[in-house]
Amino acid sequence: MITLFIVEDDNDIRQSLAMIIDDHPEFLCVGTAGDSERAEEKIPLLQPDVVLMDITLPGMSGIDCVKKLRADLPELNVLMLTVHEDDEVVFDSLCAGASGYLTKNTHPEKLLDAIREVHEGGAPMSTTIARMVVRSFRQNRPAGLTQRESDVLSQLCKGKSYKMISDALFISHDTVRTHIKNIYRKLEVSSNSEAVLMALKTKLVR
Repeated sequence: MITLFIVEDDNDIRQSLAMIIDDHPEFLCVGTAGDSERAEEKIPLLQPDVVLMDITLPGMSGIDCVKKLRADLPELNVLMLTVHEDDEVVFDSLCAGASGYLTKNTHPEKLLDAIREVHEGGAPMSTTIARMVVRSFRQNRPAGLTQRESDVLSQLCKGKSYKMISDALFISHDTVRTHIKNIYRKLEVSSNSEAVLMALKTKLVR
């Protein structure tokens, strides 16, 4: 079972998200918060597998909350769920340590799929965000990356999990892991979200 914590200031949206999660036997909502301060208190105690995080919150923003949480819980998976779709907010969220980025109009089934993906090591993004990301990649392959490593990085930037990359590129799960380790080493990053951020900022892949 995948446990979740929801950070959302709108009570109706917060309750709706909790219902969507708890209605599925694969997921369990272990807690909610309406602001960053309460989230900071509760999340380290509850240790959820995935956090759904709004960006516009009273007081501290969701992005700043992610930075603080990740400083103490570096393995925490945070999925941003927001109305914002502009480049700067996406970059700031990934830089803060978010593992994925969805808009609030995401269909419930796609939201559950994204939760699974981020739990499995992917970096899911909503369709509009993914298109924006892909449009950013029309430049050169990064120096030092092989074509296959560039292909894997491109799949990561589309939010694919390791299993999905394996299926898409017809390579084994272990081969995906090896390529990703090489990408991390060559780009001098240590996580999927940092690799995606690097690709976004420098337009690394096609």
